[in-house]
Formats: sequence, C-alpha cells, structure tokens
Amino acid sequence: MTAKPAKPAATVAPDEIAGQTSFDMANLRPERTSLPFVVFISQKGEARHDVRIKLARGPKVRGSEMITIAVRPRPRIIEGRLAAHEFDAVRQWIELNRDVLVDYWNGDIECTEDALSLIRPVPSEDEPLRSPR
Repeated sequence: MTAKPAKPAATVAPDEIAGQTSFDMANLRPERTSLPFVVFISQKGEARHDVRIKLARGPKVRGSEMITIAVRPRPRIIEGRLAAHEFDAVRQWIELNRDVLVDYWNGDIECTEDALSLIRPVPSEDEPLRSPR
C-alpha cells in the first residue's frame, strides 16, 4: 500500500498567478498568521513590482480569485476585494511582519523555512504584541 502525499495548504495552477508561478510562492496557513486567509509570500525573482503578498480565502484557489496586497510604502489592495475589518487585520499582519516580508523579497532571507520561522501571527485583542525574539 502506498501512502498518499500530504496536500499543500493551497493549490494554484502555475499560470494563474499573474506574474508569478506557484512554486515561487510560499503559502502560510491561517493557523500561522491568525488571518482568515491562506497568505502567499515570495521573493522578487523576475517580478517588476515591489513587495506584494497574495491572499486566498480557501485552500483551493484560482488566480483570478486571489487578492493582491502591496506591502510598501503602505499596505494597499492592488487587486481583489476585502471588507474593511479584513483589510485592517491584513494591514496589522503586514506591519508586524514587514521586515521579514521585505528581507525575504530581497533575498536577504534566502531560505523559505527561515522566513517562515520569523513570521508572527496577529495577536488576539486580549493578547499584547510581543517581540519576535
């Protein structure tokens, strides 16, 4: 009997994420970020734009359903829609992880697992912000 491989947090057809292929992006489950989305982060690679993240509302997604958020100079929606409270949570997560996102994008953090180990979740309302170290 052959064991089935574990499914990734999200699956995206390689040609469906505008300007990037899915293997260039690391996906973060909601349990890691405390956001109600799967978050995709990437290194710059061949991109002609500045740092961005992508959001998916579920584990299976089409590129056309993804939400694109610019990280700099301030978080803003590039493509897709979010409710105000959702964007507030995403903005808080970006601010909390801005240095990691930018350093990973620029290749200063070379390995995905190193970037993932530095990612911090959005604290709950009754939990104070803590330093990552």
